[in-house]
Order: sequence, then C-alpha cells, then structure tokens
Amino acid sequence: MDCPLDLAPSLTHCPVTAAVDVIGGKWKPLIVWNLMQRTHRFGELRRALPTVTQQMLTAQLRELETAGIVHREVYREVPPKVEYSLTPMGKGLGDLLSEMVRWGETYLAAKRSDDAVDAPMAARS
Repeated sequence: MDCPLDLAPSLTHCPVTAAVDVIGGKWKPLIVWNLMQRTHRFGELRRALPTVTQQMLTAQLRELETAGIVHREVYREVPPKVEYSLTPMGKGLGDLLSEMVRWGETYLAAKRSDDAVDAPMAARS
C-alpha cells in the first residue's frame, strides 16, 4: 500500500488517490452516508441535503453510479419512480464513513474545547 508522493504517475495506483477520486468532495460522502441508512428516492436525498442544488445532486449521483458505488433503479410507472441504493462496493464504504464520523466527533469536541479556552482571552482583548 505504498503511495510514493514524489512520483506523480504513481498516484494513479495509489489507493488513497483512488478512494478520493471516487468519493471525494463535499457531497459524495454525505450522499453515501444517507444511502447507508436505506434506499432513497431523489426527493428524499434533496431533503436530507437541503443545501445541495438539484443539478449538483444529479451530477454527483451519476458519478457515483458510474464508479459502481450507487445503483439507480428506474420503475416503469406513471409518474416515473427512481430509487437510489448502494451497490456491494458502495456498502464497503461503511467502515470508512463510520471512522470519519468518529474522527469528526473528536475534532468537533476539540474545536469546542479550544473555542471555550480562547473565548475568555478574546474577551480580555
């Protein structure tokens, strides 16, 4: 699992680079996290991620589908019904995202502690 950062062509074989290429960005981890909980329709994902635009959510879902992370199921109904779920490869991201949640909780707690320590100093200035 070697990632020689001094050799740019080698980055194409770096597992970290591969993971970031597939699920990197602001929205993809949040989309995958929501789909870890259950299958969602497009509108449900929009409500779960209220600040994402429809265009961005569509683009991110398409990229995740192309990467084999998300499965898009179209039901031939009127009106059309489309559901998004994780593929087995997408479900494999569960441990990674759970670790990100734990890290984020630790980070936010540390930031709150730092802010609490810095607040009295700022008040004295």
